[in-house]
Amino acid sequence: MQMNNASKDIDSDIVRGYMRYLKLERNLSGNTLDAYGRDIAKMLDYLRPAGRSVLGVAPDDIHNFVATLHDLGIGLKSQCRILSGLRSFFRFLVLDGYRGDDPTELIESPQLGEHLPEVLTADEVDRMEDANRDDSPLWQRNRAIIEVLFSCGLRVSELTLLRFSDLFAGDGYLRIEGKGSKQRLVPISGRALRELDGWLARRDEFPPKPGEEDFVFLNRRGSHLTRTMVLIMVKRQAEAAGIRKTISPHTLRHSFATALLEGGADLRVIQQLLGHERIGTTEIYTHLDTSTLRQEIMEHHPRNIPPGGGEG
Repeated sequence: MQMNNASKDIDSDIVRGYMRYLKLERNLSGNTLDAYGRDIAKMLDYLRPAGRSVLGVAPDDIHNFVATLHDLGIGLKSQCRILSGLRSFFRFLVLDGYRGDDPTELIESPQLGEHLPEVLTADEVDRMEDANRDDSPLWQRNRAIIEVLFSCGLRVSELTLLRFSDLFAGDGYLRIEGKGSKQRLVPISGRALRELDGWLARRDEFPPKPGEEDFVFLNRRGSHLTRTMVLIMVKRQAEAAGIRKTISPHTLRHSFATALLEGGADLRVIQQLLGHERIGTTEIYTHLDTSTLRQEIMEHHPRNIPPGGGEG
């Protein structure tokens, strides 16, 4: 669906007003103004084929735009800079009354430098699943979502688009369509299948809307979930469980990969399960904390084995 001319004109007027604000009120340099303008143009180019105006942008649009930047090979620092510019732009739209909400509010910046994502233990995942227990279909659904993310290592977008036609429970695997429409098979554990069964036994209490019948996970209105819905739910469950780490759905994916590696799985297997095209993307999971590194060196490096301590 192409954006109509009226929407294009509105967007152009809004962007011009924002650029005037940056120049006159924030007194930014010409080079900085050009950078802000290019970043907004990138977003508009991304939105245009879907017929979206900046007035109708949702958090999922921002998530997907940032994911597209990553897929295009744009570096983390540039991604963070672009996202920072978008936050400034949407704050301007709210302050000037163009919008009542800021779609960038819940968007997490890409992690820079050597910082590694948080890792959850199996016990912490259990606590998240048990939090806010009320035995409602919503609680059963949330419990199943957390377990599937942790047990299968799915991207949140892959989970929200999971369909019954991709679930092969009898054979114990899921068929996942990842980035670039590439399909992969992911084993699903007995625990995850039991949690899914718990949700599916209650799913009829959320009657699906026409066209939504094949989606596994639905909201209370009968539509499939969005990335933002899952993000908010996961954060709430972690908070209710008393977990003070910075948590997102990706934390569960990272914890899945880390648990596999610590259990002795081959990095190439983890790469295949995660759907990473390049092994370099997977190598982040080879981290060990400094105490573990020191212990490994002290026990196994020949410089630290005392005389006579080795085999004769």
